[in-house]
Parts: sequence; structure tokens; C-alpha cells
Amino acid sequence: MIIALAGNPNCGKTTLFNQVTGSHRHVGNFPGVTVEQKTGDIVGHKGVSVVDMPGIYSLTSYSSDEIISRDFLLKQKPDAIINIVDATNIERNLYLTMQLIELQIPMVIALNMMDEVQENNGSIDILHLRDALGVTVVPISAKHKQGLAELVEVTMHAALHKTRPQRIDFCSADATHRAIHAITHLIEDHALKYEIPARFAATKLVEGDEKIRKQLNLSKHEEETIEHAVTEMVAHLGTDREAAIVDMRYHFIEETCRASVVKAKESREYRRSVKLDNVLTHKFLAIPVFFGIMFSIFWLTFDVIGSRLSDWMASGMEYIGDWLGAVLEEFGLNPAVHSLVMDGAYEGVSAVLGFLPFIVVLFLFLSLLEDSGYMARVAFVMDKLLRKIGLSGRSIVPMLMGFGCSVPAIMSARTLASERDKKMTVLLTPFMSCGAKVPVYVLFIAAFFAEHQALVMMALYLSGVLLAVLSGLVMSRTVFRGAPVPFVLEMPNYRFPSVKTVLLLLWDRSRDFINRAFTFILVATVIIWFLQYFDVRLNHVENIADSMLAYIGRLLAPFFAPLGLGDWRISTALVTGFSAKEVVVSTLAVLADVGEDSLAGALHAFFTPLSAVSFLIFTLLYTPCVAAVATFKRELGSFKGMMLVILYQTTVAWLAAFCVYRVGWMMGWG
Repeated sequence: MIIALAGNPNCGKTTLFNQVTGSHRHVGNFPGVTVEQKTGDIVGHKGVSVVDMPGIYSLTSYSSDEIISRDFLLKQKPDAIINIVDATNIERNLYLTMQLIELQIPMVIALNMMDEVQENNGSIDILHLRDALGVTVVPISAKHKQGLAELVEVTMHAALHKTRPQRIDFCSADATHRAIHAITHLIEDHALKYEIPARFAATKLVEGDEKIRKQLNLSKHEEETIEHAVTEMVAHLGTDREAAIVDMRYHFIEETCRASVVKAKESREYRRSVKLDNVLTHKFLAIPVFFGIMFSIFWLTFDVIGSRLSDWMASGMEYIGDWLGAVLEEFGLNPAVHSLVMDGAYEGVSAVLGFLPFIVVLFLFLSLLEDSGYMARVAFVMDKLLRKIGLSGRSIVPMLMGFGCSVPAIMSARTLASERDKKMTVLLTPFMSCGAKVPVYVLFIAAFFAEHQALVMMALYLSGVLLAVLSGLVMSRTVFRGAPVPFVLEMPNYRFPSVKTVLLLLWDRSRDFINRAFTFILVATVIIWFLQYFDVRLNHVENIADSMLAYIGRLLAPFFAPLGLGDWRISTALVTGFSAKEVVVSTLAVLADVGEDSLAGALHAFFTPLSAVSFLIFTLLYTPCVAAVATFKRELGSFKGMMLVILYQTTVAWLAAFCVYRVGWMMGWG
């Protein structure tokens, strides 16, 4: 049995999902798309699964979340729907309810947050609401686990007995009523053939939904008849077709709520939220406060908590590595196989686990902000600025996270409402300077720009932001034409985060990183090890200069020569930097035959100040580490998409470094 969980954003849907499924859950993707789908088995009911759909306001095809939810309900045909309705904001929530009813799938309404309504002297006549909608209504409090057992029992009964909503006609006898009914009769055969509920399809045709019109495969005559009916309706009402449906639904909702709802008094949660918003969404204070919060999170993640945890993990991995290496030596393992296990496979594992503490801590803080209601304010505040480059406010968090680590930043882009916005954000985020590039910056700045260290470091960070802005402007006018999706946003009351919800979200994201990126990183690290330790005749080499990696570096040297980076050692360092940007430093140290402590002075042998700037620009902009590339593939859902991202970023990096080097050379800075 499959039960779909549908509701508006911030209605308590995720909390309900976590309560009824406990730990019996898994995360995947909806069929054919990369939007996350959470599925869980209801505790105590073997074989009964709940699918947590994206939070949506309607079943209109404005955003990818709405299309995905609608397609899932129409094509997968769940046995029942639990429609979560926020009892503190019932009028808006019932707008989705009316559309779900039209689907004629067995359904139960879970009236959530009833405890807040009662605490603030409000009430809802459950029986009147049930009779008006023709659907069973169960009052619950998901947060406090109240009414959940009854909800599950009633939903399973509705699914087993196929108890569909008893009413689907919510319009009075006016022009809208006539148009919907005329179109319903006209398309009944088509709706039956393509398994789309006729009433739902008719309403969507009145709204002008192109996706439904194409699915029904109507004849030209039928389409003309429908348009004629809609034109008559619009002329009679003096409004447009979409507004006519909206007015019809809200007229019914207002009448129903007038008879069944006693409004709660202004809650203390609302009053607290208003006071906080006076600062957190203030015209002038909002952005500085936000950057202050994000700076604190990054500082705690990368300099305090995360770095300490990473050091402990590194010490543990080093201890395990020493022990494993000693065991393999004592066993007398072939030196080449020993190197494969330790320098290849084990180093790959260590690289993955080295990211994990930062990811866990960063996602912990972001989960707390998300569950508290603050992230909705962030999206609202940043929306106006990001729309200038073709994105909505929701993209700001992934882009800012990119200054810490590209991997969690790219992963967090999955929360965006549309595929267009998601892909643009994934492409732009790596232009932000991640923490792994800092060792390279520090090395070259110390070697060539010691008198202007802070200025050069700031210039590098700002260069990444500038290239991201320019790329966004170009993309929004070429491959990603069109405006961002309509930004419908609810400002939920601030609430104390649920410990269970935060921990489950943290576990999902951490596990996803390990499961999805682990294999790819391990394989890539082994490949780099192989290239580094063997020559083109597959003989083991003692000197990296004789390896296949060096051979590849020499082949690529002409590609980098126009950037002032023609030395094969530089090309080799950039190739190894593909595994992790910190490896650039260690590779240069090996190739220069000096320790990393003496490397700054040795760089003058194959860099000039101008070529050093070119190298820094290329390092800033070219493809990030293997972990990030693995995440590209995961989020974009295809190997082709991943390769296009690599090609795009490398091209931008080459062009930017070329322009910097050539302009500097013409001005005599070489």
C-alpha cells in the first residue's frame, strides 16, 4: 500500500512523515527527475509505505515541484492521500485540498497544529468541515504525536475500501459552473482513455494548463469548443480564466470557514516572529545580519568545530593507516599492490572522510536555521538581488556555502523549486572560492605578493563572485532563457527546531554524501595513483617525472602555454589538483624536489609574478575536486551533464586566465 503525503510548505508535513515512519525510511529520486523523494514504512504496519511529496501550494504547472507532485498522483496512483492542512492558516491550505479532491483518490485530511489553535482560544468544527468537503478530517498535532494512530487507521481504511471524496463540485450556478461542466462532458472519453480525472482535467483546461491539454490529445474542433466556453465565461465574469477558478475556490473556502472556524487569537509565536522580523527582515539590517550569521556558521564549521573534528578524524585515519600498512608489510604483500591499497584506495577513503566532519557540522547548523523558519526569510531578503542574474532568492544559501566547501553547497541546490534554477546554481556555485583552494592561495601570495597579502586574497574571492555574476547573466540570456519560477513564499512563525527532524535531515544528507560520492572518489583516486606510479610502458617508476601523469602534463603543456603556464610541472600540478585542490601544493613540492616549507622560494624557478596570477585565476575557476564532480553527477542526474559542467568551468577558467595574462604581458608586467 502506498500513501502520498501532500501539503503546503511549512504545514508540518516532514514532521508527520518522521513521526509515522521513524527510522524505516529511505531516500531516492522521483522517477525521471533529480528531485528528492523520501519514502518510509509506517511503524507497526508492514508493507504500508508513505511517500513525502514536495511542499506545494497548488497542482498548477508553475514549478517543477508542482509538476512532479501532480505527475506522481496521476501516474503512480497511490492508494490514498493524506492531505496535511495547517489549522492555524486553514483558508490558504484548503486551496490545495480542493484540487486534490478533484483527483478522486481516496483521501483523508490531517488537520495539523490543532494544539496551537486551541491554546489561542480558537476552534474548528470538524464535522461541519468534513460534511462540506466530503472528506474525513482528523485533528492532529504531529509535533506532539497527538491523533497520529487514528490518522493512520482512518487512512488505511479509506485506502482498503477505496473511499473517495464524496464531493467534487464546489462552484455555484454561475458562468464558471457552466464552463467547467460543459468541458467535463466534452472531454470525458479523452480523460478516461488517458486516465486523468475528468473534473480535474476540465478545471485545468479552464485555467489554460497547456500540459493537460497536450496530454488529452484533443481534436481541433474540441479545442475550439473549449475556448469558446472559456471566452463566454470570461466575458460574463469580467475577469481572466485563472482568476475565475481562483475566485470560485476561495468563495467556497470562505463560506466553509465562516461556518466552521472560530479564529484563534494572535499567538505568542506570531508576536515573537513579528518582533524578530523587525530586525531579521529589516530594509537595511537584514543583509548584514544574515552575513554575520553565515560568517559565524562558517567560522564555527571550518575553524572551530569542524576543523577540530577533522583533525581528530585525520589522526584516527593516520593511526589506522600506519597499522594497516604495518600489517600489509608484515604479510609480505607485493610492493605494487601495497602501494595500490595504501596510496590509492586508502588515500581515497581518507579524502572522503576528511570532508565528512565539515559536511556534518555545516548541515547541522543549516538544518537548525531551516527548521526554525529563518531560511525562508533569507530567500525573501536575497530574492531581489539574485533576480538580476536570473535566479530566485533560494539560490543564495548554496552559493554562500560554496565559500566553505563545494560539495555540500552543490548538494543543497536540490531544495530549489525548478530544474532551471537548480542547474544554474550548480553551475555557478563552484566559482566561489572553497576552503580547499586557500592553501594554494597562501603559498603563491607568500611567494610573489607578500606585501599585499590581504588585498590579493580579497581580489581572488571577489573575482570568483564577479565571474559567477557574469556567468549568471550570460546563462539567463542563452541556455537558461526565461525568468525564475514565480517566487511564492510563506513566512512561517519562528519555531524551536525539532531535534528529531534536524537529526534525521542531518543523517539523510551525510549518508547521501558517503553513498553517492564514495565510489566515484575512490575510483578516481586509484586512477590518479596508477598514473603517478607507472610509466606509459606500465613499468613502476621511482620518480614522478617519469610517470604517465608527467607524460599527460607534458601533453597538456601547450594547452596552458598561452596562459604563461607552459612548464610541464605546472600542468601536472593542475591535473593532480583535480583530485583535491590541496594536492596542487604537494605535487609542486614533489616536482620541485623541495619540502613544502621551502616551496615558496622554489616557485620562482618556473613562475613569474604574472604567470603566478594567471595560475591563481585558473585554480580559482577551473573544475573543483573529484568529490564535487561526483556531486555534479548526482545532482544533475547524468554523466553527460557532469562532463558539460567540467568543460564549461575549464573553458571559463582558461579564458579568464588568458585575458589576465595577455593584458598583463601587453602592459609589461611579465
